[in-house]
Amino acid sequence: MFKLNLTIALRNLWKNKTSALINITGLAIGLASCLLLLLYVSYEWNYNKQTKDDKNVYQVLVNFDGPAGSIGGTGWSTPNTVGPALKEGYPSVLAMTRTDGADSRLIANGRNSFKKRGRFADPDILKIFDYTFVAGEQKTALSAPNSVVLTETTAKVLFGSTDVLNKSVRFEDRVDLKITGIIKDLPDNTFIKLDFLMPWTLFENMYEWTKRPAWTNNNWTTLVRLRPGSDVEVLNSSVKGMIKKNVSDATSSPMLFPFSKTHLYGTFTNGKSTGGEIEQLRLFMGLAIGILLIACINFMNMATAKSEKRAKEVGIKKTIGATRASLISQFLMESLVLTLCSAVMAIVLVEVFLPMFNNLLDIKMDIVYTNPYLWISLIGIVLFTGVVAGSYPAFYLSSFNPLQVLKKRTSGRGIRSVNLRQVLVVIQFSFAVILIIATTVIYKQIQYIKNIPLGYQVNNLVELPQDGQLEKRFELLKARLLKSGAISGICQLSGSIASYNSNFWGMEWPGSSEEDRHMVFSQLATTYDFVQTTGLKVIEGRDFSRQFPSDTAAVMLSVSAVKAMNLVHPVGKIVKYQGDNCTVVGVFQDFIWGAPHKKQDPMVVAFRKGGTGYVTMRLNASNTPSANLALIERIVKEINPAYPVEFNFVDELYGQKLKSQKILGLLSNVFGGLAIFISCLGLFGLAAYSAEQRTKEIGVRKVLGASVASLMQLLSLGFLKMVVLAIIIAIPVANYMMDSWLKKFEFHTSISWVVILMAAVGTIAIALLTVSYQAYKAARANPIDALKYE
Repeated sequence: MFKLNLTIALRNLWKNKTSALINITGLAIGLASCLLLLLYVSYEWNYNKQTKDDKNVYQVLVNFDGPAGSIGGTGWSTPNTVGPALKEGYPSVLAMTRTDGADSRLIANGRNSFKKRGRFADPDILKIFDYTFVAGEQKTALSAPNSVVLTETTAKVLFGSTDVLNKSVRFEDRVDLKITGIIKDLPDNTFIKLDFLMPWTLFENMYEWTKRPAWTNNNWTTLVRLRPGSDVEVLNSSVKGMIKKNVSDATSSPMLFPFSKTHLYGTFTNGKSTGGEIEQLRLFMGLAIGILLIACINFMNMATAKSEKRAKEVGIKKTIGATRASLISQFLMESLVLTLCSAVMAIVLVEVFLPMFNNLLDIKMDIVYTNPYLWISLIGIVLFTGVVAGSYPAFYLSSFNPLQVLKKRTSGRGIRSVNLRQVLVVIQFSFAVILIIATTVIYKQIQYIKNIPLGYQVNNLVELPQDGQLEKRFELLKARLLKSGAISGICQLSGSIASYNSNFWGMEWPGSSEEDRHMVFSQLATTYDFVQTTGLKVIEGRDFSRQFPSDTAAVMLSVSAVKAMNLVHPVGKIVKYQGDNCTVVGVFQDFIWGAPHKKQDPMVVAFRKGGTGYVTMRLNASNTPSANLALIERIVKEINPAYPVEFNFVDELYGQKLKSQKILGLLSNVFGGLAIFISCLGLFGLAAYSAEQRTKEIGVRKVLGASVASLMQLLSLGFLKMVVLAIIIAIPVANYMMDSWLKKFEFHTSISWVVILMAAVGTIAIALLTVSYQAYKAARANPIDALKYE
């Protein structure tokens, strides 16, 4: 029976080549879109989940007190004291590590030097994460202060081989390190990225200030592994007052949060996770399922539209003894064969477009065909698609009464099938209209955020990591660069001006209360010519200047900081910053340092010479950027020869803040367009079959004098009515969904009637073009040929 059904299925596909091609193409595009989206969903879902027993790995976050005992915010960085205190004071903490950011750092093999992502961490990091050691002992790899663990790729870049155990490398042109371990490369979907790993003791030896216990300075990432069976809620209650025990007026408290959830559930309100990237992931899951269902609907529509052609076959088979079950199995077999053909085509499409997809999203995904879960998932999707697409046609066609069929009395069922087809077309285009509106609103929101004034002049602003000798020889660098004419301004910054990286609390000012000390400020340290270089707008006062020697103990405040501190005419006032008395010399307009769609925190910019961070420069607009950069690179290389020169344009760094929204917009555009294409493909097939069914009617009407325009209207009007109904249904749904999405942004655009009108007109136009071709073709046909039909 299986062989017979398979043979019949293949014959029917070959007999109806046009409808089979439409179905296979539609399903293949639907399946390929679904697979690509599910690959991305899987990539994001598995973020930070590569560790065995990851449910016991937690990241330590910090909650800051808000007004009236509420939580004002949750931070990802912790003091350098929290981790050791957790391990020493709480038996349930099995392992603890502090780590800094994976900055681009210099590592050399004696002949060549490279900038790679280097990270300092406590030795317990090897107990928290399951790094696969190719060489070396995991237990002792970070025991010695001057040790280093390399990834396989880094070892090959440095030495051309992974057989490098016990060899030496030069770090930051300051210290020699012994290679004590080689690990396999880490996946991209992890927060703790690195190319080489060094012990925390080395960090403290190289940078003395990191040794000092600082309960109020949140600069480090802290991770812990708990003993199996530990109650994290009890532990969180216990550690809540840890910082306040050590700093009586502390405004913050630590909290443990599952590390595997930090990527997807990283939005917090009052210390509780309220969502995050998971919402975007759910949207993509819905998009994947929606596109697949649209493709399935195409199959259902084409199958039920051709029911009259199959009715006679069903009638004869039932007359000679075929059961309904055997007919259902036959039609389901046809559906599964068609779906299998589509799946093969879909895999080919995925392999072709996956590199482009990776490039667009700036990620690395691949299909591992040896993974059994992949095949289980693929077979499951194929079976689901085949059954869903073929179930209604199978049950509908197999239910025909043989007596009525052979007497050609299937009109009642025909009406019901027509009604169902109309419903399915309406569902298809409702989904397409929702996607069009959603895509347009997402694009508007991205443009809205991009057009929010940054607060500084981002064009021609570049950053250079302050590596090697640049800190000590900054004055020489500054003098030579300004003399060269390549730049018009230069200053040092403790962190990038494009991204939020540090905060503090405990500031005091005239009239401040004990409660005011709990206020959290963003902080940035800089040198002379900060305003001139960045183009910040000064509202009151001035920039840091060499003309005022007292500026070495000075600060500038943002407008929001002045308002929060309730200061009137703040310039000249003395404030206590990081325990030192400092004079306020200027007030600047707030600039975007954190998320662009949120209000910026009060900010303090303090004068501080030296320190790690960046050299920020404004290129001379009179020259071409390439000429400026070439000149800067030559001078920097002369002053700091051991290090490669790495420039970062600030406008590109700022653009990374919008990455999440851009991915959402990009995927919505691409797959929304594919959903519309699949819908139109189905509409094209239905229009073609409708014209074929009405060939004789069209011939009679033409003989009686009907014009081409009236015949086109006759054939198109029914389809356009369905599309209009879909638009009416989709508009309120899309409006509600996108309004809810926009409310998550403190600064957002609005959904205007222009967006809705454009979506409606665009959908009608696309549908009209799809249907009108078949209508025009049928209306222009020779009526003599039409009357000979049948």
